[in-house]
Amino acid sequence: MTNVFFPDDKVSANDLYFVCYMIERIARQLKQPNKYVVNAMGHDELAKKLSLADVLHSENPLAVVADWIDEYQLEPGNYDVEAVNPKLCSSIPTPTQMGKVYKRLILNTLQNDEDFADGILRVYNNPICETIDNYNSSAYYEPSPYIARSYYAGGF
Repeated sequence: MTNVFFPDDKVSANDLYFVCYMIERIARQLKQPNKYVVNAMGHDELAKKLSLADVLHSENPLAVVADWIDEYQLEPGNYDVEAVNPKLCSSIPTPTQMGKVYKRLILNTLQNDEDFADGILRVYNNPICETIDNYNSSAYYEPSPYIARSYYAGGF
């Protein structure tokens, strides 16, 4: 993907990871599904954040989360991804771990005519995310190729 501010620069997979990590942090803080965050931002804003990620990653992540919540006027909800059955899930994955899961899924399913912003919107709006984000199951721990095959199959 080409950087929207500097057309000679490319947005990297690490930039994609950073944005996925921020999406996860915001969604958890607001108790909203990830797709709420990406849909509120939209393609053009996601492309801008991807283009700025190499700079933003050096900022305090809590400040970045607060800025994005404010900038996109994101509202709290009642979708608590961290509310798990302790008998089924002894520890939940961290936002950094889930950022990596989603980065890999986007990269493994990226289509030729898509940029990273398109991939983010497509993946986070797919019903498979409900399974991945259900930490009572083990879907998020599955190997990346298996998650990608499950994405194409329509479920695990």
